[in-house]
Amino acid sequence: MTRTDSAAPRARLTVLAGPTAVGKGTVSADVRARYPEIWLSVSATTRPPRPGEVDGVHYVFLTDEEFDRMVEHGELLEWAVVHGRNRYGTPRGPVLERLADGRPVLLEIDLQGARQVRESMPDARFVFLAPPSWEELVRRLVGRGTEDAEERERRLGTARVELAAEPEFDHTIVNDEVHRATDELVAVMGLAPHGAGRTTGAVNA
Repeated sequence: MTRTDSAAPRARLTVLAGPTAVGKGTVSADVRARYPEIWLSVSATTRPPRPGEVDGVHYVFLTDEEFDRMVEHGELLEWAVVHGRNRYGTPRGPVLERLADGRPVLLEIDLQGARQVRESMPDARFVFLAPPSWEELVRRLVGRGTEDAEERERRLGTARVELAAEPEFDHTIVNDEVHRATDELVAVMGLAPHGAGRTTGAVNA
């Protein structure tokens, strides 16, 4: 689904959100690899790094005290408690600086954060990344093996709520194939896709 944008082309923030395990992180990584002209915001979080994650590249990993300080000083464009445990947020300064420089900016966040950004930056473009089916979403979440059974159930409960929020978004992209979904996202952002190759690997958030 698409709402027609009447504004003249310009640097614009695009927000990518969707249910847990739908593949937001994989699509964002594909954007980073194939579309360097798009600047990807790096979220801050209080959760510990997963294996292979690099501070400042995948996330900015903060202590609770550091995160509190950023909230207090108004340095976050949005922030939220995710899955009832850890906090995630978007540093405000880098996003506004890149937009002022004329670069398209992509922000990959959760539903709560997307709603906050809509309040503060209503002219942003909001894109919902959807799974091909509920069964496929469950398969991806179980298959990546990064959460225990209790955490998986918590995330699936969150995913049900997140899926119901799809009508709030300007566009929906089904993540059935990573490169195809990435190129559709780039086209939605008003840029010319480079032409996708074949994807390899799983699509995990």
